[in-house]
Amino acid sequence: MPKTSKVKKKTSKIKTKTKNKPQSKVISKSKEIAKAPIKISKNYVPKDSEKYMCEKHKVFFRMKLQDWKKELVKANNEALYNGSMDDNSISADIVDQASSYTDKNVEMKAINRQIKLISEIDKALVRIKDDTYGFCLDTAEPIGLKRLMARPVAKYTIAAQEKHEKDEKVHADD
Repeated sequence: MPKTSKVKKKTSKIKTKTKNKPQSKVISKSKEIAKAPIKISKNYVPKDSEKYMCEKHKVFFRMKLQDWKKELVKANNEALYNGSMDDNSISADIVDQASSYTDKNVEMKAINRQIKLISEIDKALVRIKDDTYGFCLDTAEPIGLKRLMARPVAKYTIAAQEKHEKDEKVHADD
């Protein structure tokens, strides 16, 4: 008798497991359908006639930011590894040494600016995921498609940006 009761328990466990698996597949398929990626053509340009920051706009700006980031990373890698950053170009002439030092200094400053820009691009990509991209961080007003096309990492409307720059100037003068 104990053997048959064990068999019944095993079959009941198997039945509950098989019931749960198809339901979870159905749920995951419905989630996949809801999150189907939107595809846009390479020639797509956001239009004012479309709803502001619709999915097409987000996909467009995400692609634009990711491509920009790839270009910057590639340029930085080339400058660091293949550029004139060699210390082997030590010359006996003091003027040549000073010129080489100045060139390296300018190149490093450019690389540092690009690294900061990459950080800003990463922050913009996070804002796209958070659905806050395209809206001013101060006023929550739309930044505008023209401004975002010109400066995809823009965080503020033109008025708010001017205010920030004015405040920075005031604090710098102190």
